[in-house]
Amino acid sequence: MDLTQRRELARRALDGYDSGPDATTRALADAQAKIGDAAALILVEGLSDQIALETAAAGRGRDLEAERVVVVPIGGAHAIGRYLTELGPLTAQVRLAGLCDVREEEIFRRALVAAGIGTPRTRADMAGLGFHVCVDDLEGELIRAVGAAGVEALFDSQGDLGSFQTLQGQPAWRGQEPERQMWRFLRAGSRRNLRYARLLTEAAMSRDALPRPLAAVLDGIA
Repeated sequence: MDLTQRRELARRALDGYDSGPDATTRALADAQAKIGDAAALILVEGLSDQIALETAAAGRGRDLEAERVVVVPIGGAHAIGRYLTELGPLTAQVRLAGLCDVREEEIFRRALVAAGIGTPRTRADMAGLGFHVCVDDLEGELIRAVGAAGVEALFDSQGDLGSFQTLQGQPAWRGQEPERQMWRFLRAGSRRNLRYARLLTEAAMSRDALPRPLAAVLDGIA
């Protein structure tokens, strides 16, 4: 596969989304413009989470825009407290949901308590409030859902298998579990991370294996 073909595949995977260093900032601004008319808000850490959730919703035949559900990429877990404060009384007027990585679970929990949204002490308590946790993170959830062989086939279909195999041969990653190598490969570039958020979500849905946190968030705001 030549470079032109690879670039076209990458463009298709990101169709409808910005990429680049300020992509999340632009996505947040776009989401904030829709909040005034929203019936529900899904607060996520970043743009890859937004892409995965919106891809999953579309795959289930849902139109989040028509439902007035806005996925808000807040720009990192540490922004959750500030963002809930900025929403203020609106948190009682719309349905709230959220998605975070396990490393940021405690940050989200404390923010929910501080904002008066609930008093979650456990992960189950957070889920009861509509906030779900990816273990260890979104990429890990998607890799497990698709399986190592499926992820490798997807890399091949996108012209990325050679680059992935180069990473596998690096001293720091040689001999490690394929899933861990795949996780590192996805995280090695922001644009790659974004486009595979869509591609892996589509692959998981084709296997009827959408990760539980993604499914639970969407079910909670149905």
